[in-house]
Amino acid sequence: MSEVPGVFLAGIGLACALGDDMPSALAALGRGGVSPMPVEVADGVRWPVYKLAAQDGDWMQRLRAGVRKVVAQTGDWGPRTAPLFVASSSLDIGFMERAPQDQRLGGGLQDFADAVAGAIDWQGPVFTVSTACTSALNALLAAADMVRAGEPQALVIGIEPDNRFTVAGFGAMQLLAPESARPFGAGRKGLVLGEAVAALRLGSKPARWQLMGGSNVVDGRNPSGTEAGAVRAMCHEALSRSGLRPGDIDLVKVQAAGSPVNDAIEVEALRQVFAPLPPLVSLKSAIGHTLGAAGAAELALLVGCVEGGVWPQVGYPIDESLGISLCTQPPRALKHVLLNVVGFGGGHASLVLKDCEA
Repeated sequence: MSEVPGVFLAGIGLACALGDDMPSALAALGRGGVSPMPVEVADGVRWPVYKLAAQDGDWMQRLRAGVRKVVAQTGDWGPRTAPLFVASSSLDIGFMERAPQDQRLGGGLQDFADAVAGAIDWQGPVFTVSTACTSALNALLAAADMVRAGEPQALVIGIEPDNRFTVAGFGAMQLLAPESARPFGAGRKGLVLGEAVAALRLGSKPARWQLMGGSNVVDGRNPSGTEAGAVRAMCHEALSRSGLRPGDIDLVKVQAAGSPVNDAIEVEALRQVFAPLPPLVSLKSAIGHTLGAAGAAELALLVGCVEGGVWPQVGYPIDESLGISLCTQPPRALKHVLLNVVGFGGGHASLVLKDCEA
């Protein structure tokens, strides 16, 4: 029996509120980060959003230019015939807001992915993954399966473009913080949304970062919140598929969006998996909650932080009742990282990332 090939990160691209590429993002993070910008969703109604840098052109032109720049950061592809996974929650709702006619009942789910593929002249098969906030992580799991099945490479693009519809919806559900995101913070009031484009190039050729096992657990009992049982299940399943035990994890990238209730549920569930808790890191106070792009954008930024020697700082007090802290520097021994993402509809996804140079 032939050995199942490993799956490795062959290239990373990122544009977020911190910057249009990894060096500029890390530089901004090292200076203390950036502030969210107000987005007006109705007369007199504004919510903070971690926005991408302003670009010329209409919505579709900005989308295509942004995708091209980020994918270029992943290296020279040559013939672009590998599988492409486009992960997003809001898809093309921003374009629909600006279209001359309301097209929300027309077109198909694949239209947005086709527009992304067209921007980079992609010739291979194109897939849409839209499972709310777990979209990009689920796309990574699917792309990794393809590489294990024999595809030499695959590309995952997590993308959350600008739009007012999503901001208005989260605001109407009273889920947004009025000023800034404070994951696990004292007096936290909700999440702050963010825009991002992230590209992850997966391949079977050994590299520093290996994608190990992952998990997607759906528990719809609380369709807009975190379920402790699902958090425990996704962690255990990701560990099992990676051949690891809880004590092997050196760092957990938490969901921690700033919800008063969900943050507390996540901490309690993690305590039931890990004893003691490994170091925890949150990235949403730096780039916001990038929804469908979060799994790719936060993985890319975390890898950039480790490699670049820059680490997100916590500029607010942590809720003492949680009994935890967020690490302000990478752990000295960092080999296995668990990345967790939780989303609407009961989606709970997890992935183990291994540093092969540790």
